[in-house]
Amino acid sequence: MRNKYDLPEKLPRHIAVILDGNGRWAAKRGLPRAAGHLAGSENFRRISTFCKEIGIEYLTVYAFSTENWNRPRDEVDAIMNLFRRYLSESIEKMEKNRVRIRIMGDLSPVPEDIRELIDRTQELSKKYDGVSLQICINYGSRDEITRAVRRLAGRAPEDITEELISESLDSSGIPDPDLCIRPSGEMRLSNFMLWQLAYSELFFCDKYWPDFKEKDLVKILWEFSGRDRRFGGLKSGV
Repeated sequence: MRNKYDLPEKLPRHIAVILDGNGRWAAKRGLPRAAGHLAGSENFRRISTFCKEIGIEYLTVYAFSTENWNRPRDEVDAIMNLFRRYLSESIEKMEKNRVRIRIMGDLSPVPEDIRELIDRTQELSKKYDGVSLQICINYGSRDEITRAVRRLAGRAPEDITEELISESLDSSGIPDPDLCIRPSGEMRLSNFMLWQLAYSELFFCDKYWPDFKEKDLVKILWEFSGRDRRFGGLKSGV
């Protein structure tokens, strides 16, 4: 399937995406912000399906941050309803899609019925070991690191290593992203996976998320394949 899309030989193992620009996409068209989130969720389905088709092992998306609760109530409710619909449909299509779904973030403020859907989705999908999809809901990297530090608070200082901290994060057991994509023209990480993105390649584009297409991802993949990832070192012989 990869050759169909004229892809480079070198593909990332893990892609992270900040799903940004839904509200502005709607405003530009004179639509309510909720319409933008609906369009963004439909595009998420397309891009995640595409990633599965071309062989991306891990896809992590920033869907709702710890700060997003401060948005208007009707907008938050619309987003929560999209989560309900997506999770319910995921359960129905679980055997067909065979995607392992994992939710990252502090779920305590999330409505109880959504937490129940999350539990069912994660339990049912954990048997699949092909494609892994991480959805960040009520997620903030500083909050994630704070929760990890609390888990390690009783440890002897000399026992705390980078590996132990990584294992205490929401992303435990998942390799760090090779690249992070942020559409919408913003050029910041906005409290997203600050620990995990330490050596990730960053890509920013001006398109709002609902307008981000497969061809845009392919273009980024080609650029990624040409980058020299040295992880702080030098090429041999240089």
